[in-house]
Amino acid sequence: MTAVERLEALISIENDLKTQYEEKLQIEAEKAAALSKKIEELEATVAKQLATISDMSVNANEFKRLEQANRELGNRAEKAQTEADKHKARAKELQKEAGSLKSEVKDLKQFDAAKVKKNLVDTKKKLQEQTKANELLNKTNKETKNENFRLKQENESLKAELEKLKPAEENSENDVAPQEDAA
Repeated sequence: MTAVERLEALISIENDLKTQYEEKLQIEAEKAAALSKKIEELEATVAKQLATISDMSVNANEFKRLEQANRELGNRAEKAQTEADKHKARAKELQKEAGSLKSEVKDLKQFDAAKVKKNLVDTKKKLQEQTKANELLNKTNKETKNENFRLKQENESLKAELEKLKPAEENSENDVAPQEDAA
């Protein structure tokens, strides 16, 4: 056999093998493409789930921060209320003292003029001091009430914000469940 005949035999064998395996190679290439596409879809699903988990983590941290702020504001409001009650009690005491001082001034007027005058001056000074103290306490009480009112409003707004975040968190949990079923 000559070299040309051998070459022709090799070419015919090659063509026979190509026809036999060409269909199998094409099927395997299609399978590989389908698997590649499926891998891309799964990677996209994983990325979407990761983003959802990250969002939920951020929301949970925000929720915890709001709860802490809410507790702190509640404590502040309670302390402000306690302080306001103390100032009210002190204001009542000072009013009683002022009343007794007024009656004392009345009694002193009935006695010796010089002594009465001296006692009157002393009593007036005490009364002025107590009146100033009472005014200061009333002012402080008013400021405390205003602060307490502001803190209660802030507390209510934070509670409302917290209630808004709870439905959002529940919605995000509901969104995650269908995605897990799809996976």
